[in-house]
Amino acid sequence: MVLCLFYLLLLMFSEPFLAKEVVYDFNVTWVTANPDGLADRKVVGINGQWPLPVIEVDKGDQLVVNMYNGLGDKSTSIHFHGMYQNGTNEMDGPSMVTQCPIPPGSSVTYNFTVNQNGTYWYHCHTDYCYPDGYRQALIVHDDDAYFAHAYDEEFTVTLSDWYHDLAEDIKPEFMSLYNPSGAEPIPNAWLFNDTVDTRLPVKTNTTYLLRLVNIAAFTAQYFYIEGHTFTIVEIDGVYTEPMETDILYIAVAQRYSVLLTTKDTADQNYAIVTVVDSTLLDTITPDLQLNNTNWLEYDSAAAYLPANITVSESDDLVPFDDATLVPYDHEPLLESPDLTVNVAIVMDNLNNGEGYAFLNNISYTAPKVPTLYTVMSAGHLATDATVYGDYTHTQVLGHNDVVEVILNNQDSGSHPFHLHGHAFQVVDRYPAMGADFFQYADATDAVAFDPTNHSTFPAFPPRRDTIVVPPMGYVVLRFRADNPGVWLFHCHIDWHMMQGLAMTFVEAPLVMQDQLTIPEDHLAACRAAGVAYEGNAAANMDDYLDLRAQNVQPGWIPDGFTTRGIVSMVFTVLGAFLGMGAIVLYGLSDLKFANKIDAPAGPTVQSQEEEDYRD
Repeated sequence: MVLCLFYLLLLMFSEPFLAKEVVYDFNVTWVTANPDGLADRKVVGINGQWPLPVIEVDKGDQLVVNMYNGLGDKSTSIHFHGMYQNGTNEMDGPSMVTQCPIPPGSSVTYNFTVNQNGTYWYHCHTDYCYPDGYRQALIVHDDDAYFAHAYDEEFTVTLSDWYHDLAEDIKPEFMSLYNPSGAEPIPNAWLFNDTVDTRLPVKTNTTYLLRLVNIAAFTAQYFYIEGHTFTIVEIDGVYTEPMETDILYIAVAQRYSVLLTTKDTADQNYAIVTVVDSTLLDTITPDLQLNNTNWLEYDSAAAYLPANITVSESDDLVPFDDATLVPYDHEPLLESPDLTVNVAIVMDNLNNGEGYAFLNNISYTAPKVPTLYTVMSAGHLATDATVYGDYTHTQVLGHNDVVEVILNNQDSGSHPFHLHGHAFQVVDRYPAMGADFFQYADATDAVAFDPTNHSTFPAFPPRRDTIVVPPMGYVVLRFRADNPGVWLFHCHIDWHMMQGLAMTFVEAPLVMQDQLTIPEDHLAACRAAGVAYEGNAAANMDDYLDLRAQNVQPGWIPDGFTTRGIVSMVFTVLGAFLGMGAIVLYGLSDLKFANKIDAPAGPTVQSQEEEDYRD
């Protein structure tokens, strides 16, 4: 009897004892790297190294990251992408949303329990700094995964785009009246595990788990391995029913885990092919290598056959439709929503001539106080969206409400939208991922979701935290507001985030006030950065409904002006200034007198005009 009781207690308490604390000490500094072999440049390193370390934990572990900002000239932070941060919203990482930017010379500790599984990543979430190299994979191992015993080894593969210039140097040209169309900066190269020409050594008759993570700032990529198929078992940390395919479309911030079984002979090596989604690029210069080859290496002495790439662009590739996946836990479609958020994605200009991004008519503009800190200091007014400002586009959600988000894309480009703090159900998307996904990219009229006339919603919708919205199409998402916190919802193309394509969900604010505590080192970072950590979006502590000092987006262009008109006006004005400058220079150059140097010698008679000029 005593022995049985002992074993019962052991079973009850064994799992907590297996969990451990995993500690990383990060000194974030500038280092030099040249991953594509084309140009040395400054990148954000950790502990003097780049590429950055992959964070690895087991499900249930306590993750502690002690971060010191040693950059010297730039503030920073860490967002642990895909981590729900249930009960630890203050550890989510986006500056001016859940924390202040961490200035040079300051430290903060991120400390939270990882009660989830799968493939994630971490990156800077301050001032668009992750294109400068501050991003890497985060893996949560799970011995209880239904496929845990189906594979022998695993690889983590990151895909990324690469710029030779710092983001801070790219921004002035991108956000400029000389770029009124908002054409995104074109990458210089694309990387596979932060380098090029990579080889993954494999054995015959062996099953591998490939964890695929797109950590790029801008571009999606198609992924396939010549001569092989693979089986999808996870998307964005959510296990799925196994589904076989031979090609994936992986947008910025999305993750897939796939099972790959190798062949029974090692007579050759096979190309791992990635193809950039060329529809995202406004211009394609001849030097861009959009099709890139890495290698599934069976035998280092065997043949490396050239990749059999039959397309120069991505238009002819037909990827798997992730909206058809079924979550392994068979979570059913959430019931009719308590709140529907219906927003249109619009790219347009404001009166400074620059291109901005909008959800409805709001281009996200950061508040003067991090939104979480407004929640914590606003008392009962925390349930009033007014206190969070007019330009954070805040929706206040009731605890456990079912929220439906309708994204109608009125832009000719696709947008990978990410929700912090949740995995949402993908209830509907049009067009479907596949051959017709980009069919409306050149259309003049967008196809909007019609709640009275739509396809049947799936009984068990796929769940993920990042979804691609088709050009001129739509997606419909649902999630349960069961995680009190301030959660950003934004396009994960970093240039679009720079343009303001984001909004904020403030979820159960009064519950947050009861459950959360802001750590002292986080507040110390605010003081060091000179950022207020109490008050409304305007940093007003006396009257939370007074927003007169809030940060605002630039004004609207008067009626009658169009983007084409703006471009014409800009270059007309520029041409006028150049013309006036030419006239002035000509007048000062005295060119008409210089022509007389070769005149025959003799008496010179000055005209009255010349006398007046010299006087």
